Amino acid sequence: MQYNFDEVINRKNTDSFKWDFFNDPEDTIPMPVADMDFRSAEPILEALREVTEHGVFGYSMVPEVLKDVFQERLQRLYGWKTEKDWQVWIPGLVPAITASCRAIGEIGEGVITSIPVYHPFHLAPNYVGKKLQTFPMKEIDNRWTFDFEALEKAITPDTKLFMLCNPYNPAGTVFTKEELEKLVDVCKKHDIVICSDEIHCDLILDENKKHIPIASLSEEATNMTITLLAPSKTFNIAGLGCSVAIIPNPELRKKFEDAKNGFFPPLTRHSLVAALVAYRDCEDWRLQLVDYLKANHDFLYQELNGYKGLKMLPLEATYLAWIDARGTGIADIQEKILKAGVRLMNGNVFMGEGFLRLNFACPKSVLEEAVKRIKSIL
Repeated sequence: MQYNFDEVINRKNTDSFKWDFFNDPEDTIPMPVADMDFRSAEPILEALREVTEHGVFGYSMVPEVLKDVFQERLQRLYGWKTEKDWQVWIPGLVPAITASCRAIGEIGEGVITSIPVYHPFHLAPNYVGKKLQTFPMKEIDNRWTFDFEALEKAITPDTKLFMLCNPYNPAGTVFTKEELEKLVDVCKKHDIVICSDEIHCDLILDENKKHIPIASLSEEATNMTITLLAPSKTFNIAGLGCSVAIIPNPELRKKFEDAKNGFFPPLTRHSLVAALVAYRDCEDWRLQLVDYLKANHDFLYQELNGYKGLKMLPLEATYLAWIDARGTGIADIQEKILKAGVRLMNGNVFMGEGFLRLNFACPKSVLEEAVKRIKSIL
C-alpha cells in the first residue's frame, strides 16, 4: 500500500497540544512539539475502530502476543535477544524517565546527563529529590557526540544514574558501537546505572547508520541498563500512551517497579491494540515514512544550513532539526520567526542557548512554506 504523507490534515481545534496550546494566530505553522502531522497507518486506524465499536472500555492487561511481537522485533531489527520477563509495560516514556530517577540512588544523590538534551532529562531529577549533573556535548566531524573528558570531570562519588538519549534528541546523533562501549566503561568504573531513552530508534535517516541498543553490547551493559522504548514517535500514536521498559537485571527491575507503583495507571485497550498492530502490521508504513522524512530533512538542510548565519548539522536520526542561530546575531530570533508565522522550540528548553529545534514531520508543502517564512526574517 502506498501512503500519502503529502496530505495536509487540519489539526486546529482538536485540542492538539502542538496546534492549539499556544493560541498563536490562525495561520501560524507550529513546529515545536514532537508529534507528526501525518495520519497513522490504516491497520492501526481499523484496529482502533474495532475496539471503539466493541463499546466496553474497562481495565486491560498487556496481551502475550504483544510481548511476543515486540521481543521478535528487537531481535529482527537490532539483533538484541531479550526475555519476555524483562518487559515492563507503562503508559508513557516520560513518566518512565522520572520513575528511573526515583528508582536509582538515594535522595540528594546525582543524576547525570549530557546537554543540550530532551528537557525531561534535566527536569525529572528535581521531581524526585535528586541532584542534576550535566556535561556538554561537542561537535566533532560534523556531528554531535559526547565529550568524555567533560563527563569524567562532572561525575562525583554520589552520581548514581546516567540518562542517555540514543538516538539523540535534539541533535539527531546515532551513537556508534565505540561511543556506546566507552560510555559503558565509564559508567561501570563509577558504578553508575544507565537509563537509555531509545524512543527514536526506528527513525534512522542516515542509511549508513544503525541503531545499537546499549544494553545489547555485553553482559555487563545488559545488567546495568534500563532501556525505554515505545511505538509512539514512530507510528504517530503518542497521545494513546504506550511504552515499555526493558530491564534484564531483576534487582533493577524490582527497583523500577517499586518506583512506579501507585503512580502509573493501567494501559488502555486502545493503546495496547495500537501498539500491537503498529509493530506487527505497519512496517511498510514505517519504511515509507522514513523515506519521506529523509527527503524533508535533505530539503531543510539544503535551504537553511549556512543561510545568513544559520547552521544545521545533518541529522542521523529523528525528525527534529537542531539549528544553531547564534551566527545570525539576532538575540530574539525565535520571537521574530514566530511573528513571521512559524513557531519553533527555543533551545533554552534543552539547555542549548542560541539554538532552535524544528519538527519537520509534516507535509512537504507545509515545510516549504515554513522555510520561506524563516528565511524572510533574515
